[in-house]
Amino acid sequence: MATHNVTLIRGDGTGPELVEATRRVLEAAVATSGSSFNWDVVEAGVDIMETAGTPLPDNVLASIRKHKVALKGPITTPIGTGFRSVNVALRKELDLFACVRPCKTYEGVRSRYDNIDIVIVRENTEDLYAGVEWPVDSPEAGKIIDMAEGKIRRDAAISIKPISRTGTRRIVKHAFDYAIENGRKKVTAVAKANIMKYTDGLFYEVAREVAKDYEGRVEYDEWLVDAMCMQLVQKPENYDVLVMENLYGDILSDLGAGLVGGLGVAPGANIGEDTALFEATHGSAPKYKGQNKVNPTALILSGLLMLRYLKETDAANRLEKAVSSVIAEGKDVTYDMKPDRNDPTAVGTSQMADAIIARMA
Repeated sequence: MATHNVTLIRGDGTGPELVEATRRVLEAAVATSGSSFNWDVVEAGVDIMETAGTPLPDNVLASIRKHKVALKGPITTPIGTGFRSVNVALRKELDLFACVRPCKTYEGVRSRYDNIDIVIVRENTEDLYAGVEWPVDSPEAGKIIDMAEGKIRRDAAISIKPISRTGTRRIVKHAFDYAIENGRKKVTAVAKANIMKYTDGLFYEVAREVAKDYEGRVEYDEWLVDAMCMQLVQKPENYDVLVMENLYGDILSDLGAGLVGGLGVAPGANIGEDTALFEATHGSAPKYKGQNKVNPTALILSGLLMLRYLKETDAANRLEKAVSSVIAEGKDVTYDMKPDRNDPTAVGTSQMADAIIARMA
């Protein structure tokens, strides 16, 4: 039995209703084992900007730093505030270096594929997403163009791609440790080292060093990112845990979600040394705000990842069984999970959560 102190970020758009549905499901999941949640509810996103002056108030970061675990609803990235993304800002501020995105098929979800169970482990803090870039005609861009000795056109904007030994080592180690903890058999490193020989070449070099520490326990192989895209479409059953840099991870995460039915069933976890934030892969869908219409599965499955992180294994297994059962039956699901999206028997966000809770009773 345990009481888990968790920061609950309601988000904006459809975020609050998805968070409420997920909160109820998670509380029901742990209740049988006698555990409970103490939620510290905070606001972030465009809805709080008018009063807070920022989409990411200081109290949000303070709460996560205090409790070390957070569940976040979708947040709209506002335009013109200086934030590239609230999500990216959270990952950087809290050094949540590992983005873990399972891609798993559930019976009843519309997909061209069956029996896919892939986990994408994406480095969160480096690569082109570090945001080190300069506009056309800036002094900084000019200096780099001069250094390139004719390899870059004079009218180019410049972006820097940092890949470090430290960042690579910890993300690859995280992938191997995840594989061992979850009974996985293989880790595949994905990069483009045939072209980016120093940055992606370093990624492979360090990955091979880390892989040696796991010889005999976890298989290791490598694929170039373009070939990996083709492999995932043609032979997804051949892959298990994929580890890669930031940009490749962003792209392949959506590819993986497409293999298993879309972003509506795509959960995510952002993990640091001692802090973790769980969120759905999809956006805030503001046009559906307040309509009790959006599929809660992705955020509920993100909550399931949180249960496993909190070592609430029985609750997590019970929840996954219930989610799988409700989806497979196809009765109490949202419109996007029906064969006909205009099916009048489709239920709302809250009602699908009710059905999942009932299956755990």
